[in-house]
Amino acid sequence: MTSESAAARQAALDGIKLRSLVSARWGAEDREPAPFGFGAALLAPSDDGPQAWLYLARPEGRRLGAALVWAERYDVRRLHILVDPSPDDDPGRLARQAAYFARPDLGVWRIEGPSSGDQPGGHRLVEAAPAPFPERGQPAPAATELVDALIDAGTEVVVEDGIVRGEVNGLEVARIVHGQTTAGVPLDGPLLEIGVGAADRELTAMLHGELSSVEQLARAVGIVRQHRRSEAPHHPLNRLAPERWLRAALVRSPGTIGLSTLRPADNPRPRTNLRERGIAAGQGATAADGRSVVVVCSVGIDVELVPAAADARAFLDPSAELWLVVPERDHHPTTRRLASRLRPPAEVVPVSDGWRGL
Repeated sequence: MTSESAAARQAALDGIKLRSLVSARWGAEDREPAPFGFGAALLAPSDDGPQAWLYLARPEGRRLGAALVWAERYDVRRLHILVDPSPDDDPGRLARQAAYFARPDLGVWRIEGPSSGDQPGGHRLVEAAPAPFPERGQPAPAATELVDALIDAGTEVVVEDGIVRGEVNGLEVARIVHGQTTAGVPLDGPLLEIGVGAADRELTAMLHGELSSVEQLARAVGIVRQHRRSEAPHHPLNRLAPERWLRAALVRSPGTIGLSTLRPADNPRPRTNLRERGIAAGQGATAADGRSVVVVCSVGIDVELVPAAADARAFLDPSAELWLVVPERDHHPTTRRLASRLRPPAEVVPVSDGWRGL
């Protein structure tokens, strides 16, 4: 079976499953299928505008932003989102994010029942309740001498998810580890590991173990700083985590966007690897009157920016204003429309496309 025919078969099965679930819950009415790349969709007219059902069948499609952009295309007023539960992506997270939006009217449904087989029989829908944010572990005690080493090397010291990191323009070059090394070797005390990402930290320890941690850190900082600058040619080191680079630039120059202060802050959903697309959050205060602001930085047009940013505000300070900071070329109308639908709305703040030179 070719990949195209396999995809067509899966799409047909997704459509059958969605129609069966919707008919069982809302009755066997006339509903028209609509194209949706991450699963299946049904549309039906209603007195106050179209109503729709989306089955988010693909793991990569279990995101609220894609569903909202699809609903906007059809001017949907009531959207039901159906999701299979999974260990690492519970529908409760989608329900939590859906509650931030004033429109469209959103409902998230967990599909319960048989976990294998193509036939939808025996499944049922249960409305998903907004999930609380996962609990974070307590950060390990600070190792003053290791923090001082990060400062002396000229890195930006950032504490996120209980981990102290040293970064160069938003890219991690070192971290303080406790309990065990990245390679799993038990530790009696805190250790400064050097490298960009887990693999590089292990490689640095193996290949440059004869150097002191201070020498290893100076070497890593020099290499990354050479490439992670505005005038440098394209290189993997200046393409990783651009949203963190933007945040680092604004932390140094908060007045660029009208703030008096800005500091890095945790994201509600920690990033799992350097290549994963994400947001970079911060907390600050306006220069004019000291209002509290949660700033979320993003580079590139990302339909998941607004739901992720709203999650960050709820996690960090629900009473704060929410500013979405993007380069001018990424100041997209869809982002602005989605931001305006939040409760309360968010502001999209464009910065010059030359922000790397801040």
